[in-house]
Amino acid sequence: MASDISVLGRYTYLATELFWGAVAALLLWRADALRKAAVTIAALYPIAYVWDRYTLAVGVFEINLRTGVDVAGIPIEEHLFMAVVPGLVIGIHETIFGSDPA
Repeated sequence: MASDISVLGRYTYLATELFWGAVAALLLWRADALRKAAVTIAALYPIAYVWDRYTLAVGVFEINLRTGVDVAGIPIEEHLFMAVVPGLVIGIHETIFGSDPA
């Protein structure tokens, strides 16, 4: 039997994105990579937006545990997701490898 992850109902996805977004921000702050991540996220965002809009339109996936608030045709949680994922990747990368002082 699968566990019930919907403890926050329609706010489940939003809470998840905010939690992992805070983890990403903490890692980026600790690695002094907030600016680097912001530039990368800004460069990736338009591609991610088009990709997300398309996959939602053709029915590749459906998001049930969301607030129902859409911005520019996609759920607000997806906008956060498009920043959180690269933020986490960069935060983890920079935490592991850091910047080269040389």
